[in-house]
Amino acid sequence: MEVPKKNKTFEELNDEKKLFYKSTHFLLELYRCNYEKLNDESFLRCTLNNAAKLANAKVLNLISNKFEPQGVTAIALLAESHLSIHTWPEEHYSAVDIFTCGQNMKPDISCQYLIQALMAKEHLLRVIYRNPPLKIYNKIK
Repeated sequence: MEVPKKNKTFEELNDEKKLFYKSTHFLLELYRCNYEKLNDESFLRCTLNNAAKLANAKVLNLISNKFEPQGVTAIALLAESHLSIHTWPEEHYSAVDIFTCGQNMKPDISCQYLIQALMAKEHLLRVIYRNPPLKIYNKIK
């Protein structure tokens, strides 16, 4: 496999005329959250489901796992992509990943909801704009 040269790759990716940012990938870090909520698998499943619906997403499936002695991972498979949460209750920390596509998606509302639901006192949000090929972009409008 040939690795593209850095300058050429960055030059091509930075050509705004070629980019169609219609998919967003939110990386949300939640700090100083409520321990009990971060360790409650049932609560987190409901919370993910609600967060997905607030983002105008269609939940296809929801899976989760409770770890011992603490912690939960839950993933909502969406028609529009996915929403996941990984918790470390002992550190009062959670990592959330929301990948959505389509113009009607509102992942920012999901983030606000999750911050409040988990009682996070601090958070950090990073947004990555995905650039699908034009044929995919036309299908997800």
